[in-house]
Amino acid sequence: MDTTLLCLLALVTTVGAVGNYGTFASPANNASLKFRYWLPDASVDTDTVSRDIEEAGAIGAGGVEFLGIYNYGGSLAPQPAGADWATYGFGTPAFNKILKASLQTAKNAGMVYDFALGPNQGQGVPAETTDEGLHWDLAPFNVSIPSNGSYNGRIPGWGTGELVSLVSARVVSSSIIVNPASSLFSTPANNATRLVLATGSLADHTHEVTTNGTVSLAFNVTEQARYHLFAYYQYQDLVKNLDIEENSTGTIFDNGSYTVDHFSGRGAQTTINFWENYILNDTDIKELLQEVGRYGWEDSIEIKSNISWSPCIPDVFEQINGYQLRKYIPLVMYGNNNPGVQPSYPGTLQCVLDSEDQGEGYINDFRAALEKGYQGYLDTLTSWLEGLGLGYSAQISYNLPLNMEGNVNQVDAPECESLAFNNNLDGYRQFSGVANVAQKEVISNEMGADLERAFALPISELLGQINTAFAGGINQIVLHGQSFTGDYYETTWPGYTSFFMLFAESYYSKQPAWAHGFSDAINYVSRNQYVLHVGQPRTDVALYNGVSMTNPQLETLYSSNDMIRAGYTYIYLSPANLNLSQAYVSDGLLAPEAPAYKAIVVTSEQNVTLAGVKALQNYANAGLPVILSGGLPGYYPSGAATDQAAVYAALETLNKSRNVYTTGNGEVASKLEQLNLPPRVAVQTNGTWYPVLRTDNSTDYVYIFSKDSSSEGYITVSSIETPYLFDSWTGKTTPLLHYQTASNTTMIPLRLAANQTIVLAFNSRLKSEVATPSLHAVRLPSNVLGYNYTTTNSLLLHTSTDVCSDCIFQLSNGTTHNLAVNTTTPTTTLTNWTLIAEHWEAPSNMSDASIQAAKRNTTHHLDTLVSWLDIPALQNASGLGYYSASFTWPPTSSSNIDGAYLTLPPIAQGIRVFVNGNNVGPLDLTNPKVDIGPYLTTGANHVTAIVPTMMWNYIRSIFGEIEISGIAPLLSDPLPDRVGNGLIGEVKVIPYTTLHYVI
Repeated sequence: MDTTLLCLLALVTTVGAVGNYGTFASPANNASLKFRYWLPDASVDTDTVSRDIEEAGAIGAGGVEFLGIYNYGGSLAPQPAGADWATYGFGTPAFNKILKASLQTAKNAGMVYDFALGPNQGQGVPAETTDEGLHWDLAPFNVSIPSNGSYNGRIPGWGTGELVSLVSARVVSSSIIVNPASSLFSTPANNATRLVLATGSLADHTHEVTTNGTVSLAFNVTEQARYHLFAYYQYQDLVKNLDIEENSTGTIFDNGSYTVDHFSGRGAQTTINFWENYILNDTDIKELLQEVGRYGWEDSIEIKSNISWSPCIPDVFEQINGYQLRKYIPLVMYGNNNPGVQPSYPGTLQCVLDSEDQGEGYINDFRAALEKGYQGYLDTLTSWLEGLGLGYSAQISYNLPLNMEGNVNQVDAPECESLAFNNNLDGYRQFSGVANVAQKEVISNEMGADLERAFALPISELLGQINTAFAGGINQIVLHGQSFTGDYYETTWPGYTSFFMLFAESYYSKQPAWAHGFSDAINYVSRNQYVLHVGQPRTDVALYNGVSMTNPQLETLYSSNDMIRAGYTYIYLSPANLNLSQAYVSDGLLAPEAPAYKAIVVTSEQNVTLAGVKALQNYANAGLPVILSGGLPGYYPSGAATDQAAVYAALETLNKSRNVYTTGNGEVASKLEQLNLPPRVAVQTNGTWYPVLRTDNSTDYVYIFSKDSSSEGYITVSSIETPYLFDSWTGKTTPLLHYQTASNTTMIPLRLAANQTIVLAFNSRLKSEVATPSLHAVRLPSNVLGYNYTTTNSLLLHTSTDVCSDCIFQLSNGTTHNLAVNTTTPTTTLTNWTLIAEHWEAPSNMSDASIQAAKRNTTHHLDTLVSWLDIPALQNASGLGYYSASFTWPPTSSSNIDGAYLTLPPIAQGIRVFVNGNNVGPLDLTNPKVDIGPYLTTGANHVTAIVPTMMWNYIRSIFGEIEISGIAPLLSDPLPDRVGNGLIGEVKVIPYTTLHYVI
């Protein structure tokens, strides 16, 4: 196929079919959390790989994302002694054997299966060096024209590759700029030269170069008019995503894996050809992939180059921009390589014009051409995978000098990640908006790759990060990641660890939490994902975001918190997203099918194109409110910026149009309220709550996340359907007791702990499935600890015996009851704990990495529950804590005590609680509280808590003995500090009285 045509393949992908997500209590695997599974290489024991996948499924994971990581062969480490890429590399018969076994295991376990399209990051495959689909680079060279104004001779850089452009320009001034250091990549600051070029002086001399690379040029050089010559060559740099050279088999598997061209469909075709010729030629693998496979997948794009390039870019550039690129390449040679991976090396020379926009318009046009080429790459892979009955998932535009939002809709399951997004909710909003408009079934996230947190990332903190992603529009978590548990070359206990411990986390059976609470967290995540899969999203506001390159660190764009305080949900759309077929206006709503935005906002910090202003004008004419926040936006330059006056004229017309409103900075919420456009889920709280609303034909689902601090307040939902509480920890659905309805809304008081979430569903038809009383409370005293409904429509209120100032309980029919008590019964704080610490340690033979742990017990008596760091014998320990304490029941002879609630401090790493031998069930780690009334007996009662710890404190104590694939772990010196472990704080038994009401 013609190279240019492959570059231009950029069709919008089909929407993935909506799947069967199971139920809230038991989500289907395709709506459940997944693990990224790291295969060291194909030499490892196949049975161990299968067992690892089975164990992931057994604790609740719905699937795996299978990745041959091959720690060696990249920038981190060489091959360990004994490893043999040519025999066990990606796509070899040995790899295919393990791939087939893992697919069969997933099939047997009913799990879904995603697979990397290449080794390591998935950026390439083994290939012949003559393959034109491999990565291209554009090498820049430059030289000053001599003071006599003549340049005669060979042009700079001749022989580097195929000459693309030779350009001269008059230099107005020069200066030194500093490329800042990068702590993430440990790169120092370095200097670059900045040349200001005279607008209109750029001249193309490419066709004047002779076949031997010489040229004869003359310039009118003066002291005030200096000239510079720039030469650019395209060449295949044969960069590898796994840099290995063995030369032992005489096949393409000798030399590692080559990165493919990401700016053309031809690069995608190289990957496709490899799969067809070396993997899918095994009909068993192909059939298994079609049975259990879900997505072919590519990770973050970590390709280094001088300038992002493909041979088709000049043709694409001219086709979409209407003029040739060659003359303007000096303006795009800086900051257009890999802004994520090369932040300190954007280039050694920056050229700008002395015009108003400094040549920014040419850079914007260049990036538009790159984006078109990249879309051809994405579309080619998508079409191929969909032809196999699969889908394509990728971390879209990650690290490329592109507008991320312009490409998210190009694949079936777009993926982002918590690392680059810095757990910034606003960053997730920049990603999820277009995916929702395009009605993508899955918006995925690679979660938990926290720098230098290996074996030290608490589950509670991980869940806080996951909750943040969910609040930002993500609905699929892929945990980073599950590690191989067996032996591997030059690897000691605790075993193979991806990235040499540089990032969290290794999830496997060697983690004490794996079998002692981790499944509760997985089920919690999966139930929330169920809610975030069903129906369609409903979001209040879209914000216009017109940039040519997304900031790799995804900084907050809308910095005011007025909309957050009021509960307005919002996301970002790029100008390109407004061209989607779903992005039309009906009944005053933008994208009415989903997410049905009530308004679009353009802040004064944004820049707009003429096409963008016309789209906004069309929306306003169709009845959509357009809000200009902080004043008129600026101009988004293109090329020579000849349409600037037209853009400003169009903005003035827009500003005077019907349905267009202006407001000050941070006043969008107040303007929406003035327009009688309230949030679908209004919020009033002394903390920070983030609502998410989804709706299907019968149910509105509301997910609320309380970020960072304990808080209370209420939400007002635009529904008068009966509200139900969906408990994501237990899977139980219960009718909500306390709320008020008025004017087609329901107001619900809430009290939430830091990082706690709550899920509510509004659906009157659930009455046929869940026992629901005909009345509810409109006033509920603070001494009500909990409640239950019976099948006979009876309400059992659990009230504490504490004195309360306002004890009036009022039902929706106006009936009131005084819940004051005559006598009080004190709360019991459990003390005199016995802690049996089960130490999980390295085996005597450190080289045996397949062993879970060597275990021994020590016993400790604690008056109060303190961190293991405060117990000298446990400061360097990791493992399981078996805590036990007793109390007498009832605490007094009072006859009005019917039961008790057990409350615990927030839990870091998971917990299992037993009362008199009875498992009380999963607990919300942010606010652990459970009714233990059914388990109490008269006399002595026993509480046992099994608490897993993080492994870091012990790992840290033996750090110098650990080896991974032949090298020491890659952590900084000094090592990260120890972490707090164990059950820390107060455990209380709070008595209650049961009050019975027939309602």
